[in-house]
Amino acid sequence: MMQVLAISGSLRAASINSALLRACARLAPPGMRIDVYAGLGGLPLFNPDLEASPPREVLVLRAAVAGADVLLLASPEYAHGVSGAMKNALDWLVGFEPFYGKRVAVPNASPRARHAHAALCETLRTMSAALLDEAAIALPLLGAGLDEQGMVDSPGVSDGIRSLLAVLQRGVSNSGIAPYTSFP
Repeated sequence: MMQVLAISGSLRAASINSALLRACARLAPPGMRIDVYAGLGGLPLFNPDLEASPPREVLVLRAAVAGADVLLLASPEYAHGVSGAMKNALDWLVGFEPFYGKRVAVPNASPRARHAHAALCETLRTMSAALLDEAAIALPLLGAGLDEQGMVDSPGVSDGIRSLLAVLQRGVSNSGIAPYTSFP
């Protein structure tokens, strides 16, 4: 069973990024399990002084990351950057050895959020993640008025999600992952 950990960079209850990840979990093919991480808002602010004895919330995040075959990260764009909540989570993973070489997919719920997407990919490259460039799809969800159920029910959106999930399956079975090169 392929284990995927999905992390949304949004803390909003009505977040399209979170709804996208929940829709991915619902549309996961047989042999793939997608767990949506719910602890982002409970992570303490990154503090290098706590690295020797990380808080429990950080240990939970790290255990989930270590147990995943692939990470699926979706972040909104705030002021041309990645959300602070997503950046904080990644900061807690910088020195975490099981993260190195971890396969990561970064779908984009808003094609106009190019700055945050590029910044997130740059951070992940710096952290030595294996970005699945084929999974860097942009779904035009912003302003579409779709919630999780609407994404599952929409043929265009659900087909895009299924394509993304197929890339994840191929990416895990393929030992030669190409590095992320550009955003479509």
